[in-house]
Amino acid sequence: MSNLNSTIPPPGDPFADPEHDLYNPLKYIPSDTLTAISTAIVLVVGISQVFLTFKHKAKWMMVMTLGCFTFAIGLAARFPFARDPHSKNIFIVEYLLVVLSPCAFIAGTYVVLGRIARYLRCDKYLLIRPTRVTLVFVTADILTFLIQALGGTLVVSDPGDVDKVKLGGNLFKIGFILQVLSFAFFCLLVVIFATRVRNKEPSIWTADADAQKPWHSDWRALLGALIVACITVMVRSIYRMAESLEGAHGKLAITEWIFYAFDVLPLCICVATFVPFWPPRFIHVDAARVGAAMKPVPLAELGPYNDSQVPLVPQNNAWRAV
Repeated sequence: MSNLNSTIPPPGDPFADPEHDLYNPLKYIPSDTLTAISTAIVLVVGISQVFLTFKHKAKWMMVMTLGCFTFAIGLAARFPFARDPHSKNIFIVEYLLVVLSPCAFIAGTYVVLGRIARYLRCDKYLLIRPTRVTLVFVTADILTFLIQALGGTLVVSDPGDVDKVKLGGNLFKIGFILQVLSFAFFCLLVVIFATRVRNKEPSIWTADADAQKPWHSDWRALLGALIVACITVMVRSIYRMAESLEGAHGKLAITEWIFYAFDVLPLCICVATFVPFWPPRFIHVDAARVGAAMKPVPLAELGPYNDSQVPLVPQNNAWRAV
């Protein structure tokens, strides 16, 4: 964000030299074409996730879906900003929604890992109990979100106040770094979990393949989607961290194609990956509680399991809660 000098009047033509315009925080005029394409993609993904939510009657992925729509609003705000690049209010909406919406995507990945572990009844292979994975990481996500939101608000609320901008920037960096560290630990958790299940529970690892399910219905496809999502979020996080270290006027911050290549594109891949591999399609309402015994051979042979202590009875070759 630029430090505006109140003694310097804004240029008569904000489109003449945006790179050196003190009143243009982006230092460029956003491309309508790129804005339209990115906004449309995110909206399509969001609408698709809403459809899948109702189709599979599972709302536990709604946090990611809501994040899609707030992210799309942030991207769409670049349309009016391109016509009024000196508007502080439009920039605040664009900046905060684009920067903070990915927190919802991250929260969605936390939910998925816990659900997979419970579904497979492989809780013991997580470093944290599955019921606490979501609680621990979402709590960390919320706290880092609030720190980033506070810092971002300070930065964009009064760009003429150098001290406030500096304080806001530092707060945002702290929140973002803590979020990256938290997510990096989560990624480690995913890798350890997958490795342990593969090495110590080969029958569970190949259960869907042994049941002759197509690859896109194999639970490992969902695990693969989760890993792809983790990689894309980390790519975006590295970009944002590098941008922050380079400064508000660095090349990373003022080059539009870099923003789309390393921020928007990875996040689009993150949320779009879960459309064909929608988690509730693999983990049904009953199965999310009683585990993978809802499957036929060989997971059904593992016997009853219920982490909520609800009595189980055999029904149609599966164990169901009563």
